[in-house]
Amino acid sequence: MRTPFKRAVFGVIAVALLGGLGLTSCATPGRNGPVDAGSTPVDTSVAGAPGPTDSASPSASPSASPSASRSPSPSASRSTKPSLSRSPSHVPTSKAATPAASSNIASRLHTIPASTRQLVVVYSSGYGTSVASLETFEKVNGVWRPKFGVMSARIGTKGFSDSHVEGVPTTPTGVYGIGSTMYGVHANPGVKYSYHQLVANDYWDENPSSSTYNSFVHGTSPGGYSEALWQTVPQYNYFAVINYNIPVRAATPARGSGIFLHVMGSGGTAGCVSLAQSDLLRVLKWLDSDASPRIVMAPSQNLGRY
Repeated sequence: MRTPFKRAVFGVIAVALLGGLGLTSCATPGRNGPVDAGSTPVDTSVAGAPGPTDSASPSASPSASPSASRSPSPSASRSTKPSLSRSPSHVPTSKAATPAASSNIASRLHTIPASTRQLVVVYSSGYGTSVASLETFEKVNGVWRPKFGVMSARIGTKGFSDSHVEGVPTTPTGVYGIGSTMYGVHANPGVKYSYHQLVANDYWDENPSSSTYNSFVHGTSPGGYSEALWQTVPQYNYFAVINYNIPVRAATPARGSGIFLHVMGSGGTAGCVSLAQSDLLRVLKWLDSDASPRIVMAPSQNLGRY
């Protein structure tokens, strides 16, 4: 029989062991430097009324279930099983055997065309931060499945905007395609898209007064905010074009240009989405034009628009 003293000692040891096993977290530090002041962990639940999308955005597909819950981790999804009743009248169906299929971010989006089989989702905790997360999904047998893990990303230094304009460092919200050519200062890393290795006098035209506004040009600088692509490193070591305002829609002020998915620098961007180079290369080499990929960009609370 344990004496009261022995029971007390045993209890202290048990509590210490449990605390060491379950109450500490070893999160990997972010690759993107200091977090913006006031930023909070991202909530991936979807909410909000329909919002603005680009003219090139696809037509809506059938809506996802509004009752979907927050996204669990892949391991949690696979371990989730429907409870079984012992009553013969409560027999689980084949649909109940795969309850996790509708529990991720991609499955809750409802404006993605049926032909799209690859999806990139970029989201943040709100409009006022440049700190974001990026997730990738692929459609397998009609069901969206995560491809890579959650990646740390940066967006415009002033965060997301529903009405991005030229010269303001915000990232436009919406659903967009990926440009037909990828670019980079370095040689083709093995992408499935057409690839152009940048050379001197390669620019992206960001001058609203130019006839080639928001497109790649080679020659003399088009002026305005146009970027000397071959000189921008490491950001343009490799990049894909996000088809925001492509084709260009006339507007005053101009709706903005040169929105890319590129290598991360030291902080927020001028409106692009950036990733650590190793993460970016995984995404770029995975993207396939035959899969009609789309990228969705918005604060997490507004993903329900799309």
